[in-house]
Amino acid sequence: MNRERNGHMMAAVLYGREDLKIEKVEIPAVGAEDLLVRVKVALTCGTDFKVWRQGYHARMITPPALFGHELAGIVEEAGEAVRHRFRPGMRVVAANSAPCNECFFCLKDRANLCEDLVFNNGAYAEYNLIPGRILRENVMEIPQHLSFVDAALIEPLACVLRGIEETGVQAGDTAVVIGCGPIGLKFARILSGRGVRVIAVGKRSSQMKAAERVGAAAAIDCSKTGNVVASVRQLTHRRFGADAVIEAVGTPTTWQWATQMVRCGGTVNLFGGCPRGTKVEFESSALHYSEITIKSS
Repeated sequence: MNRERNGHMMAAVLYGREDLKIEKVEIPAVGAEDLLVRVKVALTCGTDFKVWRQGYHARMITPPALFGHELAGIVEEAGEAVRHRFRPGMRVVAANSAPCNECFFCLKDRANLCEDLVFNNGAYAEYNLIPGRILRENVMEIPQHLSFVDAALIEPLACVLRGIEETGVQAGDTAVVIGCGPIGLKFARILSGRGVRVIAVGKRSSQMKAAERVGAAAAIDCSKTGNVVASVRQLTHRRFGADAVIEAVGTPTTWQWATQMVRCGGTVNLFGGCPRGTKVEFESSALHYSEITIKSS
């Protein structure tokens, strides 16, 4: 560790709603099962933006706290109990949480709903302390051919892969992806690569071009389309609607669109989370008699 720092580092500290400060803080002490990582890349995702806007996250972070949760870096120091696995200089990437594997939900194979999920914040800093539980569950060495930037994308990529698995999309299906930001484009790229016909819905020409570049069969710019739902259904077999719709925006309007774009017996994944307290109205008979499955992941 650089002794010239006198045990301190620069970090982004969240104090509340839209209150983020860059400050000098102490470098975290390393416990026996912990890992101190020198951050090389830290990403900003939609969750970070939402947390900054509202000033907290009910489960993930309570201010004041170090901010940021997607990172890749180099091992600076390993705790005594884990030095046999992690050597100084090793390139690593870590997820930002880990389950207890003992609670009701973990034993039901729903670790994402763990009652005692441990989170790790502090990616926007020179160093990040990865606690023992996350170290045991969700830290991997980065292969030499993979850049820090690409490695840091592993957490959102894992979320997308799980979303696809939960939705049950198969090769030959038609799937609508609402939202052409980083997450939506990941969905489009992976689904198209698996033989799924993807219809992307975005709101800018640059997003349309990006969606088509990653494999979307069609891209609809909702800012230039009068009836987005009708435009999507027109591109499906007999205008029945898509086999699956993945909503990756998180607004009441796009949630409603998703249920209106799917065919009878199809599946909707409300992947994009709306702000807490949001109310969304759905036409009940359409959901019930069309036997639509609605999931969130």
